[in-house]
Amino acid sequence: MANFVALFCIVSWRVMWMTMVARAKPEVRPEVAFTGAEIAILDGLVADRGNRRAKPGTVELYLTKLARLGGYLARKTDPPPGNTVVWRGLRRLADIQLGSDLATYG
Repeated sequence: MANFVALFCIVSWRVMWMTMVARAKPEVRPEVAFTGAEIAILDGLVADRGNRRAKPGTVELYLTKLARLGGYLARKTDPPPGNTVVWRGLRRLADIQLGSDLATYG
């Protein structure tokens, strides 16, 4: 049970950290918060049109893409994505990455 709780603490810390990095330093490169495989999957699945304020190739753009996987609509008047939609998007991204790895490596 302790290992299960520890795993959730690590995942929740990553979600909160990614959300806060995108708000505090939106112009940094996405490699700060995302792996290369995650960036490639997000580029292939989610169009860049979601966040008009974000510059291409920034952590803010990729966090918005991740949040869109979790149900964030990214409308002009919407506030920045929160932890809940980022959590959902990260879960969905992990499932997609697992499926991609299984398809690639058999």
